[in-house]
Amino acid sequence: MNISQAVAGRIIELCREHGITVNKLCTLSGVTQSTVNDIVNHRAKNIGIVTIKKLCDGFDITITEFFDTEYFRKLEQEIY
Repeated sequence: MNISQAVAGRIIELCREHGITVNKLCTLSGVTQSTVNDIVNHRAKNIGIVTIKKLCDGFDITITEFFDTEYFRKLEQEIY
């Protein structure tokens, strides 16, 4: 799993946990639907920390809570 896949998986997981759709997350976070769709559909390769922070605000969680999961503990090294 790479970082883009981990972020996408975590967003989907959090939407399920919070009982919201990706569309609702966009409304809550102020991140455009196209941006979130690109992330969850693995089309976004470089997801900015500002975007992640806005999504965290939409979920009402901290960045630490976002990253404190197995998704990010098992990342492959991405040095090419």
